[in-house]
Amino acid sequence: MKPKIAFVTGGFSGEAEISYKSAITFEKNIDKERYELYKIDITIDGWFYELKNGDKIEVNKNDFSILIEDETITFDAVLIGIHGTPGEDGKLQGYFDMLHIPYTSCDCATSALTFNKRYTVAVAGASGINVSNSILLFKQNFQSPDELVRNLKFPVFVKPNNGGSSIGMSKVNAPSEELGKAIEKAFKEDDQVLVEEFIEGREFTIGVFKAKGEIIALPITEVISKNDFFDFEAKYHGASNEVTPAKIDDSVSQLVRDNAIKVYRVFNCKGIIRIDFIYNEKEQKLYMLEINTVPGQSEASIVPQQLKILGWSLKEFYTALIEECLHN
Repeated sequence: MKPKIAFVTGGFSGEAEISYKSAITFEKNIDKERYELYKIDITIDGWFYELKNGDKIEVNKNDFSILIEDETITFDAVLIGIHGTPGEDGKLQGYFDMLHIPYTSCDCATSALTFNKRYTVAVAGASGINVSNSILLFKQNFQSPDELVRNLKFPVFVKPNNGGSSIGMSKVNAPSEELGKAIEKAFKEDDQVLVEEFIEGREFTIGVFKAKGEIIALPITEVISKNDFFDFEAKYHGASNEVTPAKIDDSVSQLVRDNAIKVYRVFNCKGIIRIDFIYNEKEQKLYMLEINTVPGQSEASIVPQQLKILGWSLKEFYTALIEECLHN
C-alpha cells in the first residue's frame, strides 16, 4: 500500500503566490508510483482538497483528514510547501506534532526561531557564526528613526522581521527621511522591523538537506542582483543573475559549505533549508544573513538549480525528503 502524502500549499501571507508556484513543481515531480499524493490548499478562508471535477472538500482539522465518497483519508506524512505563515513559522509544525504526523520541514521550535530574523542572528552570533550588527523595532514602541543613527553605520537594510521573499525590504544609504519611509513600508508587512548594517561583498546562497541521516550541502549559487540588492523583483521577476555553481576559490567554497553545515546543526534543522551569506573579500570573512526553512521550489528558484548541478532529479530529491521524514 502506497504511503499517503499530503502536500500543503497556499498560506495566509503575500508569499502565497510563491507557494502556488512551488506547488506546480511538487505536483510534476513527486513520484506518483511510490506515493498517493493529495494537494491541500490552506487559506484564511479554509483548508481544502479539490477533486478533479472542481468540487472542494474541507479538511477535518481535528485529525487532518478528508472524506471522499464515504472514505476517510488520513496521511502518513506531510510535505510542507507553504512559504510564510503558517507553514514556515512553526504554526503548522506544532499542529502536526500534536497529531503525530511527520512532515518534511524543520520542527516547530526551529521554524519559529528562524522565521524571526533578529532571533536567528542572535543565536547564530552566540554560536560563533558571523552576523551583521542590527536592531529590532516594535511597532507599538517605535517613535522616531532618529535613534537608529546613533547605533548603526549606514547603509542599512530595513525589512520585516518575520517573513521572507524580500517583501517590504528597502536599502537606505544615509540618515534621511528615506529611513522613516522604509520603516513604514516594512511595518505594513509586520509589527516587528529589523534594521541591519549593510555588509559589502559577494552574496552566496546554498541549500542544505538531510538524507539517510547525512547532511548534504548543495552546490553554491552566487546571486548578482541587477537592482541595488536582492529584492522581490530580483528573486522572482528575473532582475538578478544566479551563477550556479559559483565561480569562487576552493577555500571560499569550503568556508561557505562548512558554515552552512554548522548552521544546519546549530539550529537542529530538518528537511531542506537555504542559507544566505555575504563574503567580504577585504576582511576574508563570511557573514550569515538569514535561513529559509521552506525555500522556493518554483522553476525560478535556487534549490532546483543547485540540485541539477549536483546531478539529482527533483523526483529523487522529493523522494529523499519524504523518506527521511517517514523513517526518522
